Amino acid sequence: MIQISQDKKMAQWLFLAIFLCITPWLCLFAGGNYWVRVLDFALLYIFLALGLNIVVGFAGLLDLGYIAFYAVGAYCAGLLASPHLLNSFVQLKELFPLGIHTSYWLILPIAAFMAGIFGVLLGTPTLKLRGDYLAIVTLGFGEIIRIFLNNLDRPINLTNGPKGINGIDGVNMFGLYFGKKLSISGFVMPSVILNYYLFLILVIGVVIICARLQYSRIGRAWVAIREDEIAAKAMGLNTRNLKLLAFAIGASFGGISGALFASFQGFISPESFSLSESIVVLAMVVLGGMGHIPGVILGSLLLAVFPEFLRAVLVPIQTMLFGHVVVDAEIIRQFLYGCALILIIRYRPNGLWPLMRVS
Repeated sequence: MIQISQDKKMAQWLFLAIFLCITPWLCLFAGGNYWVRVLDFALLYIFLALGLNIVVGFAGLLDLGYIAFYAVGAYCAGLLASPHLLNSFVQLKELFPLGIHTSYWLILPIAAFMAGIFGVLLGTPTLKLRGDYLAIVTLGFGEIIRIFLNNLDRPINLTNGPKGINGIDGVNMFGLYFGKKLSISGFVMPSVILNYYLFLILVIGVVIICARLQYSRIGRAWVAIREDEIAAKAMGLNTRNLKLLAFAIGASFGGISGALFASFQGFISPESFSLSESIVVLAMVVLGGMGHIPGVILGSLLLAVFPEFLRAVLVPIQTMLFGHVVVDAEIIRQFLYGCALILIIRYRPNGLWPLMRVS
């Protein structure tokens, strides 16, 4: 009986692996590169949401400025893998005559480290805050980072201000350059599919790390803080260090995701890291189920893919029915998006796929 159960589980995992491998090709044949790019961004959102889930889902700390760590990682990649610094600081051209093209083996750890530092800087003054007060402070932190990025183009041009940084190198790992298509004996693999497989591998790694964290001593301590911080402190838990650790690890995941975003887009600007992005990532965690890794993945996929599906469908439907576009697709998309969230919060307050609790 146990052997049959194990075989069934292995078959399920094998089917899932095959499905994940062929999904980008199905999207490519059905809708072109556009839908594969949507999948790529969905994986980046899963990466982000899993990082935020450590802070919000595991430790119970409401963070409305999480997108700031995404921005920190993106600008680390932008500064270390683009010609921007050489254009701003002429003296550096003598040191780097061929340009700054830092390896992503180095950029990703730097992005994680810098975002983790900013996570600790955010967490330290907010240790005694809870609920709405913590949300307001984290919201302000996210806006401060965005405003700084928007204005650090003078007197020293560090971020190029609202014009952003372009010409960012794509990821170059394992002898593959993910910014261009790959041709092998006449078989062509577009860059969007290469990036899909890269993001998929990294997301699987993050899922494994989060699962190990959830059932570790640290994860159980985070749950104790989430359920009752006073009781956790009375039981001898160092709540200060544990909350700082949650902020740092969650921020590090956000930084890595930001660096991947910069490499994928080749361009970044402060407008990509607005408050609305923080709200969307938080909604992914809440919609799927806080603290439940499969639920967070489900929520991320729904909120990343479903709006794009509506965008693609609403215009043809209106044209077929009325002969022209009556209401802008973006307005309808936001309306349906809001209605869906209200219904979920009303009838499924713990999310679509909540964590099973043992009473």
